[in-house]
Amino acid sequence: MEIRKNLQWYCLVLAIFMLPLAGCSLSGGASSYEEARAIAEEAYIFAYPMLENYRMMQMQAITADNFNRLVHSTELNGPGVADGIREQRDTLSSTAWLDLQAEPMVLTVPPVPDRYYSFQFIDMFAFNFAYVSPRAFGRSGGVFVIAGPDWNGKKPRGVDSVFRSEGNFVLCMGRTEVNGEDDIPNVRAIQERYTLKPLSSWLGMAPPKAPSRDPFPLYMRIAADSAHFISYLNFMLGQTVQHPSEEQLYERFGMLGIGPSYRFDANEFSGTIRDAIDDAVESALEQIEDSQAVLCEETNGWALYRRVFGDRERMQGLYLVRASAAKSMLYGADQEETTYINAFYDEDGDPLDASEQNYVLRFERDELPPVDSFWSLTMYESPSLSLVENDLERYSLGSRTSSLIYGADGSLNIYISAESPGGSNEANWLPAPAGPFSPTLRLYLPQAIPGTQHYVPPAIRKE
Repeated sequence: MEIRKNLQWYCLVLAIFMLPLAGCSLSGGASSYEEARAIAEEAYIFAYPMLENYRMMQMQAITADNFNRLVHSTELNGPGVADGIREQRDTLSSTAWLDLQAEPMVLTVPPVPDRYYSFQFIDMFAFNFAYVSPRAFGRSGGVFVIAGPDWNGKKPRGVDSVFRSEGNFVLCMGRTEVNGEDDIPNVRAIQERYTLKPLSSWLGMAPPKAPSRDPFPLYMRIAADSAHFISYLNFMLGQTVQHPSEEQLYERFGMLGIGPSYRFDANEFSGTIRDAIDDAVESALEQIEDSQAVLCEETNGWALYRRVFGDRERMQGLYLVRASAAKSMLYGADQEETTYINAFYDEDGDPLDASEQNYVLRFERDELPPVDSFWSLTMYESPSLSLVENDLERYSLGSRTSSLIYGADGSLNIYISAESPGGSNEANWLPAPAGPFSPTLRLYLPQAIPGTQHYVPPAIRKE
């Protein structure tokens, strides 16, 4: 244990010299192992969504200097990608990382009258602080300003809304409904009409003087999963504003040199305090992992995410829930926008496995997913969670599948098996692998159900 810690601290001290050393240093704080460990544990759980967010920002924007530019996906995912992510074929993405240090950015959305679309705005704390979608603003399009915490301007004429972020960096995640390969050109035409410009450019004015910028610290997993997480957290806190509700929290963090005005230097801590921080990080990671189970509610063999994603008002103070959610599904959508439901077991509680068993998912008319847009059921191999290769190239079924055959009473049977059920049932066949599988039901703009928190699908039955 001691050898591991010494080696880790040697690597981290070297890494420190690669990071910005600005601000004040630690002059006093936690005096005991127990106090330091408690503060560090709380701070790491608080920081975890921010650390994961920063990791993605470095991969997608910092390394390639790719800020303030919309990047569109132009093709649908297929089988064979075993990255542990449930790839969907319902939408094409339009993504941008926004750097708001110099000035706000302006997103223009054209009218989208005949399909689902959304733009989800995620701040540095991983809160979903704004949406542009049919639910939020209708289908007529609009002009939207995304501003950082230091912008004091007023809403310009011609702008529909101003979204104010608590931090200087924002992830803008756009999704536009696509209905198969033949529909891609139609979606591309919409994507080309999405525009993202600096506010000065949109107003036809000269750009403001570029502010001084702190260099981005180089993200390393070994550092983020250790006491060195404080370096990343201090950088990010320096790019955000403190929420009034967290004043006392920040005061406690300051006892370990955590805050926007601190620089991190491991040498300023005694060996006892360094050990406490290391042990706290290890304990916090265990708590985040162990709390995964509380994110979902299991009903009828389906795992339904609870309301674990949202804005600050919804998620304020739920630090462990937010950390666990970031580990499970970073950038999850608000339930009012999109609901994801994963099946793992059949109605008897047995794991889903099509190697020797066929299944049917039967919706009575009043059990069909209630949506204002559309729903889809997508098949995945387990545990790879890759799409399932099949001769029909059919990876999902849903409300947009014109070939589905409904019963005279409005019911719907979806047949799930490795081999075709044959005859007319093939129209309702969702091909499964000859082994374990786990389908995902996605509801876009799910309707509220009086008296319940969310829709619960019927159980998958053995045939």
